[in-house]
Amino acid sequence: MYTVIKRLEVSAAHSLRLSYPSKCQQLHGHNWIITIYCRARELNADGMVTDFTRIKEQVMGQLDHRNLNDVLPFNPTAENIARWVCRQVEHCYRVEVQESEGNMAIYEED
Repeated sequence: MYTVIKRLEVSAAHSLRLSYPSKCQQLHGHNWIITIYCRARELNADGMVTDFTRIKEQVMGQLDHRNLNDVLPFNPTAENIARWVCRQVEHCYRVEVQESEGNMAIYEED
């Protein structure tokens, strides 16, 4: 089994739709640290699990320097972002989304 890991820093804003009062309901930004894990039993024709540049394009190209509420069709919590990223990237099975020091969400495919 081969595993590749790509770590990205995405600068983006969001506001959360919550069932309780919170300052996070106001538009605010983060420098998100997103760590993407991909694996495959066999390498592709280029000798890779997946291309690191392609991962960057798929995630950064859609999220970096954006208002996530305008880009994503769901409440842009760290948990939901982690699941979304995992589904964008070929062979991805795990994503860690850190929105600030001490606050991280992890999504893993079964």
